[in-house]
Amino acid sequence: MTEKKSPRVLRVLLFVNKSKPEASELAGEIEEELGRRRIISRSWFFERGVRKDGGPLRIVFDDDPWDLAVSLGGDGTVLYTARAASPRGIPIMPVNLGTLGFIADIRREEWAEALDKWIAGEAPVSRRLMLEVKVERQGGEALKTYSLNDAVISASGIARLIRLTLLSETLSANDFTRLVQYRSDGLIVATPTGSTAYSMAAGGPILDPEIEGIIVNPICPFTLSNRPILFPPGEGVVIEVEREQRSGVLLTVDGQETEELLPGDRVSMRKAPFKALFIGSDRKAFYRALLNKLSWSGTEGGHA
Repeated sequence: MTEKKSPRVLRVLLFVNKSKPEASELAGEIEEELGRRRIISRSWFFERGVRKDGGPLRIVFDDDPWDLAVSLGGDGTVLYTARAASPRGIPIMPVNLGTLGFIADIRREEWAEALDKWIAGEAPVSRRLMLEVKVERQGGEALKTYSLNDAVISASGIARLIRLTLLSETLSANDFTRLVQYRSDGLIVATPTGSTAYSMAAGGPILDPEIEGIIVNPICPFTLSNRPILFPPGEGVVIEVEREQRSGVLLTVDGQETEELLPGDRVSMRKAPFKALFIGSDRKAFYRALLNKLSWSGTEGGHA
C-alpha cells in the first residue's frame, strides 16, 4: 500500500458499533494503519443505544477539528454518526459490517482504498439533505436535534388514533398555511435518504437520495384521502399535537432518539443548514441496494 501524505486527513474519528462482531477488530486495524500514516485517530464505542461505559449515546467533541468520521457497522451506525458529525461539517466514510445497506456501501476490505481515493480527491461523494427537528413547548424550546432518515410522531401507549394538525411554513416569508388535520396512528416526516425506511413500509414514495425534498406520510390514516405529500426544501413543516388525546404521543428521531410530546406541543422540521457528506456512497450504490432489497432484478434476494 502506497502511503499518501495530505493535509486533508490529519485526524480521524471512528464510530464503532460493538454489536457488530467485526467492528472492534476492524477499528484496531484501521487505527494501526492510520498510525503508520501519522494520522491521529480515536475510536468511539457504543452498543444498543449506549456507549461502552453505559452512558447515553452522545459524543462530546474536543476543540481540535476532526477531518473524517469512519462509521463501522450498518445503516443504523451511519444514522448516529451523521447526527454527530454532519453539524460539524465532518465527512463520513461508511464501512458496512451488516447486511447490504442503503447508505453504508464500503466493504470491510475496501476501507483503505476508499481512504486513498478520498485523499487523492477521486472518491465519489453523496450529499444528503438532513432535517432540523425542534419541539416548541409553552413558548420555549424543549428539543433541538437533527435527522438523516426520519422523525416519527406516534402513540406512546396502546395503539390508538392520535390527532395531529399539519402546517406548511414558507421559510423565506415566515408564513404558515394550515393544511390538514390527521386522525391516524401517527405521522412520518422523512428525508429522501429515509424514503426507503419506515416511510416506504407505510406506502410512501421512493426518492433518489440526492433529491431535496421533505416527505410527510400519515400512518394508517382514518380518512383514506390523506395521502403522502412531498414538500420542496424551501418549505418547512410544522405538526401541532392537538390538546385532546386518548393516548400519550411520542417523537422518535432516526429510530434512536425519543421525546415525549405534550398536548399543545409544536414540532417543526425543516432542511438543516448543512448536509451529510458520504464518501464512496454514490447513486449507483443506492440503486444497487434497491435491486437487491426489493428483488427488482427478478430473483428473490436479488443480484444486481
